[in-house]
Amino acid sequence: MRRLSFLCVFLLFLNCEDKQSDKKTVSKTDTSSVEKKISTKDSIKKPERKFPKLNSKNAMEFFLQYEKENKENTVRLTTDFGVIDIELFTKTKFHRANFIFLTKQKYFNGTQFYRVIDNFIVQAGNSDDRKTARKRAKIGKYLLPTDTKRGYTHERGVVSMPSSEIDNPYKLASPFEFFIIQQHGGAHFLDGDYTIFGKVISGMSVVDKIAAVKTDEADWPLRNIYIRKVEILN
Repeated sequence: MRRLSFLCVFLLFLNCEDKQSDKKTVSKTDTSSVEKKISTKDSIKKPERKFPKLNSKNAMEFFLQYEKENKENTVRLTTDFGVIDIELFTKTKFHRANFIFLTKQKYFNGTQFYRVIDNFIVQAGNSDDRKTARKRAKIGKYLLPTDTKRGYTHERGVVSMPSSEIDNPYKLASPFEFFIIQQHGGAHFLDGDYTIFGKVISGMSVVDKIAAVKTDEADWPLRNIYIRKVEILN
């Protein structure tokens, strides 16, 4: 009888040991799984920015260096109405560098001609699409100074940069937008206030077609006219 009792106790002890062993094994496996998940999470990093987020303090220094390393000065705009080729002036180096930079960031792709006045200007680089706002937020918030003493005038076909809509007594330029003078004979009353940084070298017939479309009271085309892409030619 004593042997039977001893045997029962011994078997119960072994059973408890097995359960404890199983618990330890499960615990060890779970820890390894957690560590693996943490390790995987840590290894996933956000892609590093190639360029700083621009602001009023660092933009000019950035473009001063950028224009030295990026000498391209001819771009092609593919629009809903056709192709427009533009030469960017090297004398207005900050504005040229800014346009090349935005082109390489693909900012202009999907923006629109949002202000059209026949026999005056076609203005582009903005949109009512949220994607454009997100692109701007990613690039940064900054303005460019006027650069109006290079001998250029607002003749037909030149590309100029509008001033920002914010309180801006010095007419600092909005870097994301531009306008093309479509007016025959030019619009020389704009001289001295807005920076001319390029000219159309091919595609003025396309500009004329865009200028002729019907618009609403705010000069926005009734049917959106998109810049499908801007690419650098040389």
